[in-house]
Formats: sequence, C-alpha cells, structure tokens
Amino acid sequence: MPEHKIDATRWIDSYSDYLYNYTISRVSDAEIAKDLVQDTFFAGLKSMKNFKGEASERTWLISILKRKIIDHYRKINSKKGKAEVRMSYTTESEDEGDWLEERVADDSYKNAEDVLENIELSEAIYNCLDKLPTKQAQVFKMKTIENYDTDIICNELNITPSNLWVIIHRARTSLSSCLEKNWY
Repeated sequence: MPEHKIDATRWIDSYSDYLYNYTISRVSDAEIAKDLVQDTFFAGLKSMKNFKGEASERTWLISILKRKIIDHYRKINSKKGKAEVRMSYTTESEDEGDWLEERVADDSYKNAEDVLENIELSEAIYNCLDKLPTKQAQVFKMKTIENYDTDIICNELNITPSNLWVIIHRARTSLSSCLEKNWY
C-alpha cells in the first residue's frame, strides 16, 4: 500500500479561509471559529500519520473540523439544563414510603418574556426574509434554517460553493440591516 504524504506547510494558505467560512456559518462567533480552525490544524498535525489518502486533504480536514464543532456544542450544551435534583422520602401510611424526585428551578430556563421576545424575533426574521431576493432567501433558508449540506444546495440550485457563500453573506448583510430597522 503506497504511503500518502500530506503537506501541512501549505494548510494555512490553502484551507484556512475555507475552513473558517465553514465554521463561522455554524458557530456565528469569529473568535470561536478561529479557535476551532486552529484546533483542527493541530489535530491534523497530530494525526497526519493516520491519513490514508482516501479523500483529499481538505475533505480530511473538514471531517476533523466537523468533530471539533460537534465537541464545541456538546461542551456548551453539557452546561445547560443541569438542574439540581433533590430526593425526599415521603410516607403516606405507616407501611409504605416513596422516594420523590423534586426538580429545583433552573435559572437557565427561559421565562415568558424571553419566549415572547424569541417569537417576536422569529417573526421579524421571517418578515425580513420575505424582503430578500428569492434566490438569497431560498439559499439562506436551506443553509441556515434547514441545515442542508453545501453540496446538496449547490446541486439543487446549480450554483458553485463560492457563489453560495457570496449569496449567504449578502443575505446576512441584508437581514442584519432589515432587523436593525424593524426589530426593537
């Protein structure tokens, strides 16, 4: 079996922009996106010897990055919803007793005002989406709301990945401007 060589010296020039754009569309935070891309490069360097050449370097790096993004969200979500649980023993009669689990209120849960604000924001976003050019709205919904893969969107709409990211960028810019004007 032939040995497959990786040229890690060209990763930053060749893949950093692509990996960053891929990441920022999923985490929406520039610093986190940069950290995840950097972590991807480090993980790639550590596991270079495992690269079998069955996919391109970029595809291999994307697979590492996907795991990094998933780990990022797992870490965030592991901190949410950890409500304190108390156990108490109650007796209704002398013969029997039951352990009852009491869930203590978790301050991270949204109150009614937060829920209403999210509903209003959602309505404002959809109203602004309706004002976008048809293709921009369609691409934005498919990628951001419905979580379609880039390849599927590009094939379905007959556009290139570069064109997709330009359309997404324009849609986000327009939505941001619209929301600034129409949502308080």
